[in-house]
Amino acid sequence: MPCKSVFCIIGTDRCDRDIMNAINICNELNAHLSVLIVGLTPVPMGGYGAILADAWTLEREADVAAIKAREQRIRSLAIACGVSTNVDICYVAERWADEIIGERARYSDLTIVGPDLLCQPDLRTSAIEGVLFHSGSPILILPADAHPTLRPRKVLFAWDARMEAMRAARAAIDVMAGAEEVHVTVVDTGNIADKTNPVLPASIAAFLARHGAKVVTDRLPAWGRAATEVIRQHAVDISADLIVMGAYGHSRLRERVFGGVTRSMIDAPPLPVFMMH
Repeated sequence: MPCKSVFCIIGTDRCDRDIMNAINICNELNAHLSVLIVGLTPVPMGGYGAILADAWTLEREADVAAIKAREQRIRSLAIACGVSTNVDICYVAERWADEIIGERARYSDLTIVGPDLLCQPDLRTSAIEGVLFHSGSPILILPADAHPTLRPRKVLFAWDARMEAMRAARAAIDVMAGAEEVHVTVVDTGNIADKTNPVLPASIAAFLARHGAKVVTDRLPAWGRAATEVIRQHAVDISADLIVMGAYGHSRLRERVFGGVTRSMIDAPPLPVFMMH
């Protein structure tokens, strides 16, 4: 699917890298940029007396003023860079932020989460889970040293036969079709299903090839390692520019308690990661 609209979420802290990453991708694709500046309201402490209540009100007013000032700076920067842009602001309690962010993300083809947002743990969680679970659209996570592009040379597509991975394949089909090489990568964990279903990577490889992707199939033994570790190392070995994968094949609670590929990639993306739930 062509990407004609890019959504970028930023917080009240420093956001220069995230905005420039989004602007560069929009210039690359001739896409429109929608920016949402999100402030998380401080927890009210009215129960501790009037002095603390006044302090809480002053904090809110300062936050709103900072958000409005940032809104003007982003508008000016986008105009200077020649990018079609709209900027909105949202000041909301953390418990509602994910749904509001997800609703806004529905009207763009892709959401970008950059390194500045990744350094804000409260907002990062609301933003990523809001997009993945409430928007129906993909997300591109960019680490600090990444070159932002949707025209990668080599793509690692992590395939596990789940619906989430298939949705990611469809969302990124134009990206993979334009790459020089797409490595459909299956991590063999030693389960019976892995050993008795050799057509598993072949079926998705054929699907991608029909769309014009130049596919290489890689089936990798885990040898007791976590799937995340195998994928990370393989991305280095093949000099991948982008990882495409499904997100949260297991429940969010299970991933938070026991860990998982999605959580590991969000916490420490080795290179740009394109995800879809």
